[in-house]
Amino acid sequence: MLVLTSDVHVFDAHATDADLDDLRARLAAARLPEAETVRGAGPGRWDQGVPLADLVDVVEHWRTGYDWRSFEEHLDRIGQFRTTIDGVGIHFLHRRSARADATPLIMTHGWPGSVAEFVHVVEELADPPDGAAPAFHVVVPSLPGFGYSDKPATTGWGTGKIAAAWVELMERLGYHRFVAHGGDWGGVITTILAGRHPEHVIGIHSTLAQAPPGLSTDGLTAVERRWAEETRDFWRHRAAYAKQQATRPQTIGYSLVDSPVGLLAWILDKFAEWSDTEDSPFETLSMDRVLDDVTLYWLTRTGASAARIYHESHDSLDPELRVDVPAAISMYPADIEKCPRPWAQARYRRIVRWREPGRGGHFPSLEVPGYFVEDLREGLAAVLAAARR
Repeated sequence: MLVLTSDVHVFDAHATDADLDDLRARLAAARLPEAETVRGAGPGRWDQGVPLADLVDVVEHWRTGYDWRSFEEHLDRIGQFRTTIDGVGIHFLHRRSARADATPLIMTHGWPGSVAEFVHVVEELADPPDGAAPAFHVVVPSLPGFGYSDKPATTGWGTGKIAAAWVELMERLGYHRFVAHGGDWGGVITTILAGRHPEHVIGIHSTLAQAPPGLSTDGLTAVERRWAEETRDFWRHRAAYAKQQATRPQTIGYSLVDSPVGLLAWILDKFAEWSDTEDSPFETLSMDRVLDDVTLYWLTRTGASAARIYHESHDSLDPELRVDVPAAISMYPADIEKCPRPWAQARYRRIVRWREPGRGGHFPSLEVPGYFVEDLREGLAAVLAAARR
């Protein structure tokens, strides 16, 4: 049971009826452009962005069928809290396991994700039905500027400061030593946690590995070379969103905070492109799960403040940072960055488990949740076993 202190407070997320009515009114009054000029089925439909017909379907469901209250209730069942670190309020989910042998675990989301990425796996990680499976005291913080965390009023809240804040957060919860998981920005923060704070981090599991720059392709397999080329192609030709948010987050922020349809399109584009699907993200992703995420951004007005993590931290990972604690890494096949293992080993020097799943993309906890939970458990079990040796 969590013992509350003056530093940690219970938090109740509850949107007003007026806010939800305003959202539905804005959706009903949306001004949409004409349809894209590409036609046909398959991935090519998305070459100019979110197709009009797909967006209309999601907007209609968001306006008439989606139930935000159900998501709020789920957050409350897990347990929501806030604490203030360096002047910024940090929101987090915290589910303690009933198991005496449970290990503290902090899970960090990225962009355009949120705590919504992990809501539906927290209970299974905390209290697995199989008594032989590892159990965890699960902590899922909202990044500064995201969700119910505060929006920083000054610069400086980059990935390094966030990693240090996570150490402070876990200490306040009584967790001096813990394991960590992350993907996207959460993977970068998890890497920094392990590299800069090894006295606190037992080991990590990550779906992102960023190698030091300048490594040669000599000696890579054909598959690894293809990964390197695909990642290079992504950053050269498909990362306009990152450049925009890294250079002009305030400009795009006006649209993201003022227009729910603009926000939806900006985020849905990434769920589509970065998921392991052929024609639509909803081949594997639940429309309601995507709308949980988008609605959280909308109601908290965090489109601009979340975008600023790119301005703070894009391309800023220290090339000299090394991770010496045990690491388990999974490279999902449809993810946007896939790092060859020889390159990963130049930074993560104790890789104790490496997996290349057959399915899944950038959002595995939503795309393949059953596999994700099993992979995370097995990866962290390998990390804990290595740390005991």
